[in-house]
Amino acid sequence: MSTVAPDTDIVHGADVPRCGPDTPAEEISRLLVTHGVVIVERLADDATCDRLADELGPWIEQTPAGGDAFSGFSTRRTGGLLTKAPSSEALVAHPLVLDVVDRTLWPKKTTFQLHLTQSIAIGPGSPAQMLHRDHWCFDFFPFPRDVDVEVSTIWALTEFTEANGATRVVPDSHRTPDDVKYAFEQTSPAAMPRGSVVLYLGSTVHGGGANTADETRIGINVDYVLGWLRQEENQYLTYSLDEVRAMPERLQRLLGYEVGAYALGYVDGGRSPMELVQGVDPGDTQSFAPS
Repeated sequence: MSTVAPDTDIVHGADVPRCGPDTPAEEISRLLVTHGVVIVERLADDATCDRLADELGPWIEQTPAGGDAFSGFSTRRTGGLLTKAPSSEALVAHPLVLDVVDRTLWPKKTTFQLHLTQSIAIGPGSPAQMLHRDHWCFDFFPFPRDVDVEVSTIWALTEFTEANGATRVVPDSHRTPDDVKYAFEQTSPAAMPRGSVVLYLGSTVHGGGANTADETRIGINVDYVLGWLRQEENQYLTYSLDEVRAMPERLQRLLGYEVGAYALGYVDGGRSPMELVQGVDPGDTQSFAPS
């Protein structure tokens, strides 16, 4: 049943908007900005999902379940995917997703960066996660509602159904104040085929669904934030410098090895950290000369 949140004329309980893999980034971004959430179906092919599942399997088995109700006592969250599961690069740096993220985040930004990578395996019998907004990780800072600082994505490595714990979202909740509370009945399941991805804003209310099926639901969570915000997963310690140097340049930049704004995150008195990663001699470059 659709309901209306306090102090707003936005109706909740609607289905999550969705589109196909050939939809232009501009249209996907428009849906994301308008509704706070959008699903792109079958963006990753079966071969990619198969490789990723094979690479991740042993790591998920070694990962302990969560230690509190929010993390999930029957949920395993495995981070640092770029080296544990190299096939995750196809999702992390998917050109369409990066285009949508670039179009959606605050237009005055210098750049954006990777916030986190993790697989989320919700086991049978898991209750629904507490509803929340991802940007609450920034000490509940009251970001202006017309400044989007974070885009989150969850890829379906297994099919997402309402029964096996598909992510629950509240479409159109992204423009309401943080203190507006939502009930489970106001959420919609992001049910989607394997290889699909649900994108939602850091301000969108959501949570993992309850798994009442006899199967484990596995999603790949990849989030992006503005270049001047601290990353949830510390990318500089997650991967060694040698591992970073072996990655494509686009991944290096996504990890945060470039300045987040003018003179923000430089090294050696003003050099871009990309020069350090790529082994450029300091004498061959000019610094930002910050004051």
